[in-house]
Amino acid sequence: MSYTIKLPEFEGPFDLLLFFIERDELDIYDIPIAKITKDFLEYIKMMESMNIDLASEFILVAATLMKIKSKLLIPRKELDEEGNEIDPREELVERLLEYKRYKSVIDDLRALEKNRMQQNARGNAVQELQQIANKALVDAELESLTLFKLLRAYENILTQYEDATKKSIHTVIKYDYTIERQKEVIVTLAKTKGKLGFRQLFTICENRIHAIFTFLALLELLQLESINILIGEGINNFWITAT
Repeated sequence: MSYTIKLPEFEGPFDLLLFFIERDELDIYDIPIAKITKDFLEYIKMMESMNIDLASEFILVAATLMKIKSKLLIPRKELDEEGNEIDPREELVERLLEYKRYKSVIDDLRALEKNRMQQNARGNAVQELQQIANKALVDAELESLTLFKLLRAYENILTQYEDATKKSIHTVIKYDYTIERQKEVIVTLAKTKGKLGFRQLFTICENRIHAIFTFLALLELLQLESINILIGEGINNFWITAT
């Protein structure tokens, strides 16, 4: 024979805490932390023995309960600004009350959702309203039609036609620059001059594209450790030497 054990399902750790409070008819404003913690941990152990995966929220609340219990055992309680003792259970009570209010609103929303799903909307109301609106709009435009509006409409049509017939012309420019070629140029200049200034390197560039290829070649040479960088004082004040 086989036995089936069914545990009550709770939507979250606060749902489980409220179950213990309502089951034992406890005062939510004066929660016996020792008893609640014992029941909570027994439930977690029962779930673990049945190889049920625990959500991280349950473990977090269990740790919070044990932390509150340890604070209650400390002889010297924490005091607020007015000198009154701070109850470690206060934050837990506020969160439980907030969850209880949230849970009651959810039940009301579910009832409203169930009631709404039982209602059927009228079939063609949207189409009928759209047809009436279109007819009224056409009549209003015909009443206010003038020669000036006709000319403006004709001008707009011509403009749209001209824009549609215009063909976009794209010019493709082929550059002869390559990163490999610029690497050779940089290494040759560095070996020839011994120490090549950064600004001096870009004075030989013909245009912006040429400068971009030169800069990419410089970065690749640095990565390959084919050149060295000597940094001086000021901004962009450094020199390039060949290794």
